[in-house]
Amino acid sequence: MNSPVRHAPVVLDIAGTTLSADDRRRLKHPLTGGVIHFARHWVDRRQLTALNAEIKAIRPDILICVDHEGGRVQRFRSDGFTALPPMRALGELWMRDAMTATDAATATGQVLALELRACGVDFSFTPVLDLDYGASSVIGDRAFHRDPRVVALLAKSLVHGLLSAGMAHCGKHFPGHGYVKADSHVAVPVDKRSLKAILADDARPYEWLSSTLTAVMPAHVIYPKVDKHPAGFSPRWLKEILRGQFGFTGAVFSDDLSMEGARHLEGGTLTYAEAAAVALGAGCDLVLLCNQSLQGRGEAVDELLQGLERAARDGHWHPDPDSEHRRLALLPQTPPLGWDDLMHDPVYQRALERLP
Repeated sequence: MNSPVRHAPVVLDIAGTTLSADDRRRLKHPLTGGVIHFARHWVDRRQLTALNAEIKAIRPDILICVDHEGGRVQRFRSDGFTALPPMRALGELWMRDAMTATDAATATGQVLALELRACGVDFSFTPVLDLDYGASSVIGDRAFHRDPRVVALLAKSLVHGLLSAGMAHCGKHFPGHGYVKADSHVAVPVDKRSLKAILADDARPYEWLSSTLTAVMPAHVIYPKVDKHPAGFSPRWLKEILRGQFGFTGAVFSDDLSMEGARHLEGGTLTYAEAAAVALGAGCDLVLLCNQSLQGRGEAVDELLQGLERAARDGHWHPDPDSEHRRLALLPQTPPLGWDDLMHDPVYQRALERLP
């Protein structure tokens, strides 16, 4: 890329449990800034640790990520990993004993982060800050509670546990995915409420946690009374409201560009590179492209990297050093405990006892 500005915004995945020649080539690409793992990348702890060590040997600055929330969204579940509760369980505990619930949330964050870091994972896309309206199938019990005050306090407690274990994190899905029934993986959800209604309810946790969260992921949801574009492609949502009004200074990730809700802009369907350029121009620092490494030899991933390179060269996207600084700030700043040491760590053992 013929640009003096260093910016590695692409988070991609690999097809299998070991690196192929294509994976190694893509990891070396200057626009690659992260790797996201899924359940298919898991055999056992030894394999995952070796895979992550090889990734870091190729690119020490790469951010190794996973969607690991607890409940039904937990990618690694065997060979010693603790089965974590869905976040709704913490909300239900809050209704019985609020202070015990905050302690349990912190313990959940500690266990989650310590186990992942022991296997070489840097970062998890958690916590979900969506409100539990009871209608969204894709959110469901991933949400803490219907009350944004409860969501914010439990999320802050969970984040305290993550940070104490040296792990950055990502609140999602800004400004809120819980109200709409449609799943943005397979549809384009539309939330017809007013900006005033959204800011007074769903978006409040982001306002209250603006100095706490290290990253935010916007929803692939259109809020037509605010902007015709989904939130992740909207300068109004990301630059004016999240950064300007709420004062958020952390990293912003797009949700997966391969989702149905991601690329239907301006009445047409964009390529992955075009969608990435729009998201980055709107205020995202990083963009995710998931599961396309499974198609053929992952040509779609190469097309994204090459297309974004062309967009920078042609002036359609301008690499941002501030975005790169925010990406690098998500990397762990302390060495992890190995798994054997973790089993004797009193903080970890105490956290296990405090899980709900």
